[in-house]
Amino acid sequence: MTALWRSLRTRLLASSILIAACSITATAWLSVQGTSESLRVEQGETLAADTRIHDTLVGYAATHADWDSVDGTVRVLAEETGRRIALVTENLRPIADSRDRSPLPPRASSVVDPLAVDVTLASEGAGRIDPRAVGPFTVAGSDLGRLTSAAEESAACLNEEFGILATVETAPSGRPYVNVSGSEEIGSLRLFCGLTALEEPVTSERTALEDLAELTASCLDPAGPEVVFRIDGTTGTPIAVPRNTSGLTQEEEEALWAEGALSSAEVRWMEPLSPELDRHTADCVDSARRDLLAPYVAPAALLFIDDPAENPAASPSLSREGVLRVSGVVLLVLVLTLVVSVTVSTQLVRPVHALTDAVLRMRAGQGAGRVEVRDPGELGQLATAFNEMSEHLERLEEQRKAMVSDVSHELRTPLSNLRGWLEAAQDGVADLHPERMGMLVGETLLLQAIIDDLQDLALADAGRLRLSPERVEARVLVEQVVASYRLRSDEAGLRLVAEADGTVLSADPTRLAQALGNLVGNALRHTPKAGTVTVRAWGEEGEAIFQVADTGAGIAPEDLPQVFDRFWRAEKSRSRQTGGSGLGLAIVRGLVELHGGSAAVRSTLGVGSVFTLRLPLSGPTSTGSFRPAPNI
Repeated sequence: MTALWRSLRTRLLASSILIAACSITATAWLSVQGTSESLRVEQGETLAADTRIHDTLVGYAATHADWDSVDGTVRVLAEETGRRIALVTENLRPIADSRDRSPLPPRASSVVDPLAVDVTLASEGAGRIDPRAVGPFTVAGSDLGRLTSAAEESAACLNEEFGILATVETAPSGRPYVNVSGSEEIGSLRLFCGLTALEEPVTSERTALEDLAELTASCLDPAGPEVVFRIDGTTGTPIAVPRNTSGLTQEEEEALWAEGALSSAEVRWMEPLSPELDRHTADCVDSARRDLLAPYVAPAALLFIDDPAENPAASPSLSREGVLRVSGVVLLVLVLTLVVSVTVSTQLVRPVHALTDAVLRMRAGQGAGRVEVRDPGELGQLATAFNEMSEHLERLEEQRKAMVSDVSHELRTPLSNLRGWLEAAQDGVADLHPERMGMLVGETLLLQAIIDDLQDLALADAGRLRLSPERVEARVLVEQVVASYRLRSDEAGLRLVAEADGTVLSADPTRLAQALGNLVGNALRHTPKAGTVTVRAWGEEGEAIFQVADTGAGIAPEDLPQVFDRFWRAEKSRSRQTGGSGLGLAIVRGLVELHGGSAAVRSTLGVGSVFTLRLPLSGPTSTGSFRPAPNI
């Protein structure tokens, strides 16, 4: 299953199917969301239009005693809303219709009755009795002029004397009142600025209140509270309040309130709203108000509004056939996606296989193949093949850098010796007597030998470094190496000691001197001043043992397994002036192993290190070459 999933064809098929399914799902979701949003908007617009039509007709009924002139209002509303509006009596006798001689909708939208308003369609703040139904409470004539003047004076008092923003507005009954902006509490300012005078009923209102009281008295419960009526100074409608049993007149209440003997909650005339009455009393009051207003309002009528949303053709629906049709389209899209994916993936895989084979042949050394790639495909295999080629080229580049590092490391020591002795002779510090000249010639020969090996180092991955074994006396070799580093040790203030017996072995003297020189050079670099570096050589059980011991800083135990690795250095930031490039010990191990021997080290921090080389006395079994482990 894992192998199948790794196939590009399988992933292409799965991706295509997933994309198609997501696309179809997203399209369907968007369609549903769009349709739902359209329906919500349409329903909102329909509800707003219905509310407007209903409220307008209720307002007409509240201010007219009949429906005789409503036809013009109905036609204007129909033109503005684009709806068919029909108004009929409760026994379905036509009153007005914006579309004559057309069948009525199957059901009425609402009942238009200003005395029993449908609160779901009423304007904000309206109760069961529309506030525009004022009937006998209408204020007109001289009463209206007097109240208007009083309201303007009260508003001016609040504005100019106390800085309270107040305006004069008109209630549905025509009664003016003072509207205070925001939530300003005017308290005692009502009396000071004459606002209480605006709440006194005028002659027409007083007559209407007396009629209302008579109608209410006929149904009140004798055991219930007695009520009286007063005018709401803001709406101009009657308010039923319990009869005052305190025996105080309004003027007496005002005086006591001004003296602080009564609170505002105890003064009836200051409360704009009536106290809560019991249910029976409240029903009596409402019934009496309706009886009083009935002659002044149009009779109840049924309102029919043709709602476009109720048209079945306009409503989105998904029948069984629609479901089958959508399912068929989805299945067809999936099948087409599958066919196209198979075709495309087949065309993509074929050239990719050819390209992959060519790259693998090139990596195997069978020549650089060529293949024509017209389409991309099998991206995973293609990337893997080119990654392997890139890694191969990277290894070649690392080996080239390693060769340069090897050359610089190996040339440094003989060149330093030659330069040191020559500068000493030039400065008159040392004499180039024959023995010293012989040593310099030996360094030159060593340098020449290293240069001769550059070709082998450059081709380390493809060739073999050849050994030239001959009879080597251990003592002579050790003394030669020590002599070549004598000047360096003297300059560093170190004691360089040679201890060797007459052991003779078969080895390449140049390579063996190179290995010992690397060890001595490392020991001198890591031994502090006044320290000692000792080079020993002896024979033991068929082996020649060479040992370089120092009294330096030592090597940490966790670092000992890595000291012979290529490019490894205990101090990662060490420069060429204070340490090698990390190749010397790797070359030492390689040279010793080429001779058939081994290299080892033991060290103690703060005491020193001992490097030991073990070589067979009989010499190497092969004259082949070595290639130091790259450790990359």
